[in-house]
Amino acid sequence: MVSTNRSAGSATEGEEAIPVTVGDTVKSGYRTTIGLEVHAQLLTESKMYCACRAGIAYAQPNSHVCPVCMGMPGTLPVINAEAVRKIVLTGLALDCTIPHFSKFDRKNYPYPDLMKGYQISQYDLPLCIDGHLDVETTDERGNLTGTSRIGIHRVHLEEDTARLLHRTGPEGAYTLMDVNRAGLPLMEIVSAPDIESPEQAQLYLMQMRHLLRWLGVSTGNMEEGAFRVDANVSVRPAQQEEYGTKVEIKNMNSFKAVRAALEYEVERQIGVLEGRGRIVQETRGWVDGRNITVSQRSKEQAHDYRYFPEPDLPPLTFTDAGIDELRKQLPELPRERQVRFVAQFGISIYDAAQLTASRATADYFEQVAGGMSSESAKIAASLIVNDLAKLLSGSSAGVEESKLTAANLRELVQLVSDGTINRNIAKGLLPELYESGRAPGDVVHERGLAVVKDDSAMERIADEAIIANPKAVADYKGGKESALASLIGQIMKATKGQADANAARELLKRKLNT
Repeated sequence: MVSTNRSAGSATEGEEAIPVTVGDTVKSGYRTTIGLEVHAQLLTESKMYCACRAGIAYAQPNSHVCPVCMGMPGTLPVINAEAVRKIVLTGLALDCTIPHFSKFDRKNYPYPDLMKGYQISQYDLPLCIDGHLDVETTDERGNLTGTSRIGIHRVHLEEDTARLLHRTGPEGAYTLMDVNRAGLPLMEIVSAPDIESPEQAQLYLMQMRHLLRWLGVSTGNMEEGAFRVDANVSVRPAQQEEYGTKVEIKNMNSFKAVRAALEYEVERQIGVLEGRGRIVQETRGWVDGRNITVSQRSKEQAHDYRYFPEPDLPPLTFTDAGIDELRKQLPELPRERQVRFVAQFGISIYDAAQLTASRATADYFEQVAGGMSSESAKIAASLIVNDLAKLLSGSSAGVEESKLTAANLRELVQLVSDGTINRNIAKGLLPELYESGRAPGDVVHERGLAVVKDDSAMERIADEAIIANPKAVADYKGGKESALASLIGQIMKATKGQADANAARELLKRKLNT
């Protein structure tokens, strides 16, 4: 274990520098408790309470604003019904209860990114309550090795704030404000304090984002601020039942940063306790370049926000029939689809896991493999997981935008299945088909890539391979089965890869064994 101090970034004023042990995320004798608050921007056409366009990730600053989202006096908000629908869908996917009555509240705080001095949010009657997310761990082949159920306290709806841009120039430090983000519909998912390690927290967040993307409710793009995380963490002696004092961590902009910040904070708090110090309830910020958390402000309590019901918006009511109708809109969820792919198509668990990494890829595979035999479906899965994925990794386009349409890949798989071409030819053709979008059959015909099926030609080529490789022949006859691969390789080379490898193997065996 390596011990280090905080010399890389000194403690903030009034805060004692505490040695931090790096290497173990959980120290023997202490229990870690973590709760996470995920803020996800919703995919809607307009903002939460006005008609301004919501797709503003790369728009010019302050180009999508109006009196409502700028907080001008005398303006009235109007509820975005699509945002409400997507929140409830998310809650249903997380097995939440949907109360029949919900309302909006004013959350008052004087930060400069909130022009009207309050945020329209939800306090005591959120849209979704009491759900869970099952966090799964798998081995390198995709086999499930464990499941931890993390409770979901609530999922509620609020508006996002403006974006502050801190700058430094010749005249000193200053801050700019971009109001485009103000008023975007924002979903907050609050977990129960069920997470026991930074690693588990990272897995929870990755699987939560996967679910939100699968449902189509959020892009989940952390680099655009569409998926943001605040963490509450506390440690306590293992024998202590009462939770320790929690500390909130902000400013984490990647899964890696969340895990690193939590690991640091766990060790910092343990260091305080072992030094007989006292953990202060506060908000701390993660400083990525220095790999430390620093104190920002004392942690607010609910009464600090002076919540009261939003007078300008009506409450929301839901009937059992309406909730059931929304439940019918839920797609087949990732784990369910993965299990079905294995059962229906006979593909490996690993391939099924890769294919369900995104809903678009899962849909694409199903369009390719629907109605195929298990053997053909396995070829399709292999081409998508091992070959098409590599081509897509160098592009910003998703599989649904690829020029290699599902219909064309299906045709390519069928050419392999009926013996027109072999798998190697199919793999070699894939980059060309991906770039051109042409039909595989046309390319195979134009370039004369069909498998050599001329029996007399194959007989001649096999004889030539046997004559030219006496050592391989002797090794095979001496019982070394692997020597056959060298002879098959000679046949493939002579036919420019257009021989059927299995047919070549059988032909060589017949000749050598007689």
